[in-house]
Amino acid sequence: MKGNETKENRRNMVAQQVEETGKNSKAGKNQAKHRAILKAAENIFAVKGFHETRISDIAKKAHVSESTIYEYFLTKEELLFSIPAEKISGHLEKNRDILQYVHGAANKLRTVIYRHLSLYADDEDYANVVVLILKGNRNFLKTEAYKVVQESARITTQVLEEGIKSGEFNPDLNPHLVRAMIWGTIEHLIIRKSLLGKPKDLMVLAEDITNTILKGIMVPEKKSSINIHVTLERKDLINEN
Repeated sequence: MKGNETKENRRNMVAQQVEETGKNSKAGKNQAKHRAILKAAENIFAVKGFHETRISDIAKKAHVSESTIYEYFLTKEELLFSIPAEKISGHLEKNRDILQYVHGAANKLRTVIYRHLSLYADDEDYANVVVLILKGNRNFLKTEAYKVVQESARITTQVLEEGIKSGEFNPDLNPHLVRAMIWGTIEHLIIRKSLLGKPKDLMVLAEDITNTILKGIMVPEKKSSINIHVTLERKDLINEN
């Protein structure tokens, strides 16, 4: 018991020293080590859950000391919240780079859906952390990291608004509702995969999700019509002439 208290006191002392000296600032830190800590935390959180994970577990996985982790993150919760902040920031930046070269709102929406789904399909640990740990954490909603997530979601809304303005999408469309439908569908699939292991391949569903959404929101193409005029003459009148 005393051993545990000593360890806890040592952690608190280290954290306090870090806070006082401002060492938690990411400026000038070793970025490779920073990423290694985040990746290790992502894996341990995904496997053991937030409450069962110890900083020592993460330190061992990242091949660093516990005090090194406290140089980057003051608390275990701050470390948890930094995972989506790091991940979504890169995802958001790449989305913006890609979408500027995609023509048409429908094609842009297809791109956003594919990339949003692949964000979780390509990293199962990250998917588990998001839907099984962060989803129900109210404190996360108060963080700067959550603002990054909101900004990423806003891209979907902007694409939908662009489609309404260009006439591709139904003018009566509610962009926020459609965005919720898209993200909600994807999150439901991720939760099933995280808890049940199904579906095994999320990306095979991307086309069906996209086509279903687009069929419901796109303005139908106008079909070209051919007018045929037919004149009928009475046969008896023709014979008389």
